[in-house]
Parts: sequence; C-alpha cells; structure tokens
Amino acid sequence: MLNSDTVEVLNRAGKLEKVLVQMVVEDSVECEDGGKSIVREMVPYEVESVILKLMGQWIDKKLKRGKESIDRAKECETWNPKSKNEPYAQSAVELMKLAQEAVDEFFRIPVGISNELVYELAEGLEQLFREYINLLIACGSKQSYLPTLPPLTRCNRDSKFLKLWKKATPCAVSVEGMQQVGNTEVHHPRPSTSRGTQRLYIRLNTLHYLQSHIHALDKTLALAPRTAPSSRAPSGDNRSGRGNGSSYFDQALESIQNGTQHVSEVVAYRLIFLDSNFVFYETFYVGDVANARIKPALRIFKQNLTLMTAILTDRAQPLPLREVMKAAFEAFSMVLLAGGYGRVFYITDHQMIEEDFESLKNTFSTCGEGLMNEEVLDREAEVVEGVIGLMRKSTEQLMEDFSILICEASGVGAVTPRQKLPMPPTTGRWNRADPNTILRVLCHRNDKAANQFLKKSFSLAKRK
Repeated sequence: MLNSDTVEVLNRAGKLEKVLVQMVVEDSVECEDGGKSIVREMVPYEVESVILKLMGQWIDKKLKRGKESIDRAKECETWNPKSKNEPYAQSAVELMKLAQEAVDEFFRIPVGISNELVYELAEGLEQLFREYINLLIACGSKQSYLPTLPPLTRCNRDSKFLKLWKKATPCAVSVEGMQQVGNTEVHHPRPSTSRGTQRLYIRLNTLHYLQSHIHALDKTLALAPRTAPSSRAPSGDNRSGRGNGSSYFDQALESIQNGTQHVSEVVAYRLIFLDSNFVFYETFYVGDVANARIKPALRIFKQNLTLMTAILTDRAQPLPLREVMKAAFEAFSMVLLAGGYGRVFYITDHQMIEEDFESLKNTFSTCGEGLMNEEVLDREAEVVEGVIGLMRKSTEQLMEDFSILICEASGVGAVTPRQKLPMPPTTGRWNRADPNTILRVLCHRNDKAANQFLKKSFSLAKRK
C-alpha cells in the first residue's frame, strides 16, 4: 500500500543506504582500489525504482476499480436518472467520482511526480472513459427505424384501398377521430414519446456530463505541479502535443463528440418513425389531402418536443433537436414520394401541402429560444420545398423534365415513341433534379396522362 508512511520509510531507507555506502568507502580507503570493488559487490536497494513500481501498482489498482464500475454498468445500468437535478446515468457519476478521487490522491502522494507518471495515469483513465462511452452509444442505428419504401405503382382511381377508405371515413379513427381528440384535448394533448426514447435522452445528458467532467480532469492534470523530471518520452502521439493546446483525453473527447451525433440521430429517427409514426408518417394525407391535414399530428408532435427539451439539459438540446427536424422533413418527403397505396395527389393539392409544411417548420422555429438556427432550418427545408415545387408542375412538364434528365443521366439521345425509358435508381437522396424523385411524383399524380406515361414507359402496375 502506497501512502505517506510508506514513502517516508522508503525515503529513509534510501538515505540509510547512502550512509552505509559512504561508511564502506571510508573504511576501505587503504585498499588498492579505494574500496570500489566492495561497493560494486553491494546490491543497491534503488529506492526510486521501488517507489516508481509501487506508483505503477497504485495506478493499476485505481484503474481496476474503474473497470469494475464499468462492468457493473454493463450489467445493471437502466439509463434512468436519479432525479430531475441529476438527469444522467448514475454509473457515469460513479465512474467520474472514482477518476476524480484517483487524480486528487495521485497528487497528494509525497513523491516526485513526473510527466511520465501523469501520462500513465491519464492513458489508463482514457481507456476507461472510451470503454464507458462505447457502452453509452450502443443504442442501434437510425436505419433500423426507417420504413421500407413501397414498390413504385401508378395511381388507380378504382383502387380497392381508396374505395374501402372512403367507405370507412365516417367512422375512421386515424384521421377524423384524431381531429376530434385534438379538439377535446387541445389544451392538454398527450406526448407519444416511448420510455425507450426517453432513456436515449438520458444517454445524451450523460455524454455531456462526461464531457464537462473530463475537461475538468484534464485541466487538473495540466495545472498540477511536476516535482521530478521524466526518465523517458511519453508514449502516444496525442500526448506529446499536450503543451500545444491538446488534451490528455483527446480520443475520449472525440468519441463523445461522435457518439453524441450518433445517439442524436437514433433519437430523431426513433421519435419520428416509431413514437410519432401513427400520427405522422402513417396518417396524414392518407385517403386525400383535404381531410387528412397535418395539424392533428403537430399537436402531439409539439408535446413530444416539449418533453424532449424538458428532459435534456440545456447543453444537450440543440443537436438532437436539429436531427429531429431533419428526420421530420425526411418523413414529410417520404409521405409525398413513398406514401404507399393510401396516398394520391392532385396538382391542386400543392397549396395545402405548402401550408402544412410551413406549419411543420414553424414548430421547430418556435421550439425554445435560440435552439434552432433559421439558416439551418431553411437549408434543411430545401429538399421538401423542391418536392412541393415539383407537385406544383403540370403532368406534361413533369414528363418532359423526367425524359430529359433520364436521357442525360443514361447517355441516351432522343427517345423514340416506342422506346422504354431506363428506370432511374432509388438513392433516397430526394432532389427536384433527380429523375427518381420526379418519377415518384408522377406515380402519386392521380390523372390520366401520368397513368398512361408510367404504363407506356415502365409498364408499372396499377395500385390494388
């Protein structure tokens, strides 16, 4: 056990060793070699080496306690907060408490502290931090929440689905029932955020908690005095530049930054395509636009955003909110371009769709003061606005634009009347100048010209 008493005993042993060597030298002064041979036969105790070894063992013991804490977290952590005042995982509190205690005790040990020892402690702590961060961000991927794109078909005015929808409309719950619920609970709509998503919010808070405490530890290590020179250069390229503004924990901090981005994306896609799916992607514009507007969905959606900002700490809010905005815009695009059998659009619908998208944008622009940058909002909205712009065009103009773009993309010259056009690939990166995007607008256009064009060019089947 390395403590003040142990160090004092070792230091006294070192002084005693020097006295004994001096006594041997003085007693052997009459020898031919002045007693050098006798001194060489004496095995040195090397107190400094013993202290250095004990320091290494002390560091290993502290790191082992940290590893045990992480192992407990892997088995027991539920990602629930202890209280509103501590909205982060208690396993992170325990880990950072152990790390802070280790650093504080390290500099209280009365031995010569060199950069070498500091690096050894810092590297061990960083390994623990990165292992815990990997546990924190292991929450799946955003792709797992994306719905599968339905096959491309052409609109069918006699679709069985639409006929059933119209018959069921008087007693439908998904649209009119939602509107009634929205009217009766207009002042107290209920959020639809699942417990799993709320636990992801705690993970985000925990990442920011780690970041702030790791920065504090780094500052402590940087400002603490060194009382002994290093015997060798520190290992690790990122350590050698500490004096030039880098951190002892560069890799851990980078992992936190990347992990925060990843968890924010998962939060966004889960909130939009799972928790809000039944009022958002699966519901509005089903049947027809006029009777399935977005307003009822936005009431619940706003409550989901309010709950999110209530759980997340102030520092943790901007990034996930921006990712939720991007996911919501992507869902809106998918409603227009990959809405399935239940959605058809007329050219006259574009004005209502523009109004609904503007309402969705306003939901984010008014969500918390200063949380959403208007430039970012406008930039992310460009894709949806481009799709709505396509829906404003006539069918003839869409067919002409599509033919030109598909010929340019495939290197084909003029298309003969009987020649079929090549099917543009689906990339999922919607754009008003993308042939696949224009094709999908035509697939959802409920008119005779679009129907004939799709049948002639691609032999697309009618919707059932």
